[in-house]
Amino acid sequence: MNLPIRLLIADDHEIVREGLCLLLSENPEEIDVVGQAQHGLEAVLLAERLRPDVILMDLVMPDIDGIEATRRLRATGVMSKVIILTSFAEGDRVRDAIQAGATGYLLKDVLRNDLVSAIRSAADGKPTLHPVVQQYLMQQVTTAAAPSPFASLTERELDVLRLLATGHSNKEIAVRLSLTVGTVKGYVSAILSKLDMADRTQAALYAVSHGLV
Repeated sequence: MNLPIRLLIADDHEIVREGLCLLLSENPEEIDVVGQAQHGLEAVLLAERLRPDVILMDLVMPDIDGIEATRRLRATGVMSKVIILTSFAEGDRVRDAIQAGATGYLLKDVLRNDLVSAIRSAADGKPTLHPVVQQYLMQQVTTAAAPSPFASLTERELDVLRLLATGHSNKEIAVRLSLTVGTVKGYVSAILSKLDMADRTQAALYAVSHGLV
């Protein structure tokens, strides 16, 4: 007979902790809630003492947040699997949580069966991500894989191209950037050469279509 998964719940809202405990204790032979923590530091201390199989970790908590708590657990050698359970799906938080060592990242609108399944997967070392989080990560990978179409341009050339794309003449660009007209013409020529464009109109359309302005 398999032993139940030993679970620690960390959330600064008592009603959430109690609700999760009640929800996940329906099948004690499958999940055993061994502790509850009301802030990040307490989660670390309890995890060091109780050594749960899985920790449900809120993201925003007093003292230290869920990401820092996860990072400290990994640094101290606690091997409990961490599932971030939060209302926030911002990109930086997702990335930081995964880099800190979280096995899963779920939003609090998750259904009970999906949460139980995620806990079971985490105990087996398998990651589980909320669909919104998966979409974000896919976008990040796609963005990272695609080089900027303006990577060959210098910062000053980008400044010139932005103004060019918004309809400014060489003289107007020179005034805006405190340059001479001749210098602006030099920058425009370099831009056209680097982007392999025939004229400034084509360069302007290219800049607009690729989100530079």
